[in-house]
Amino acid sequence: MGTVSFDFTGEVALITGGSRGLGLEIAQGFGSAGATVVITARREQWLSEAEKTLKEQGMTVHAMLCDVADAASVERTVQQTLQTCGKIDVLVNNAGLTWGAPAETMPLERWHQVIEANITGTFLMSQVVGRHMLERQKGAIINVASIAGMSGGQLNTVGYNSSKAAIINLTRSLAVEWSGRGIRVNAIAPGMFPTRMTEAIIARAEAIYNATTPMGRIGKPGEIAPVVLFLASEGASYITGQTIAIDGGRSAA
Repeated sequence: MGTVSFDFTGEVALITGGSRGLGLEIAQGFGSAGATVVITARREQWLSEAEKTLKEQGMTVHAMLCDVADAASVERTVQQTLQTCGKIDVLVNNAGLTWGAPAETMPLERWHQVIEANITGTFLMSQVVGRHMLERQKGAIINVASIAGMSGGQLNTVGYNSSKAAIINLTRSLAVEWSGRGIRVNAIAPGMFPTRMTEAIIARAEAIYNATTPMGRIGKPGEIAPVVLFLASEGASYITGQTIAIDGGRSAA
């Protein structure tokens, strides 16, 4: 009979977009559970600050600059991680961005930017890390989607909504392709959580969001990482290709 363990001692977890927000929370979760944590981000400023924070909390962490939409940058980052840590047990594809504009006026360059960062970046990281995991016949990948990818999503973010829907189906596709080869691939779909990306929306419409969410509130810090750790753990050894909404019941309403 299997047991659920959040002990990741001796394991290596790579978290993209790990310098702040949900990514930093996830990194702290794995670090607290004993994992060696590798965080990536595009900006040195936020990355250095996050690395300092995690080290001050007694965690083993390595910080690496990476643009997940750039294939060469992804390859360098993964190889650097393997050289430094020797392996990658868990990949969390959290890096992403959004751009707000009505669909009819969305600049094409912004559409491409969002799609490349969110879905192409998730694919590239999964592909390169996946090769290593396939060699070892072992690994867990968790993709960060959104409930915006499970319906029409919020208004004026057509690129973001579309990319998150694509991440959900990429998760299914990779799970089916790699399920017999030692890799599990799952996703989470957060609802509204306080992050830099959502601060303007929350400031403008938190009351409306609360009123239309069955649990009557937005998410709190600490409510994302435990789900990610569960999906990466042996407790989820028979779960692959799934997307778990963490949204206070909003997607069920």
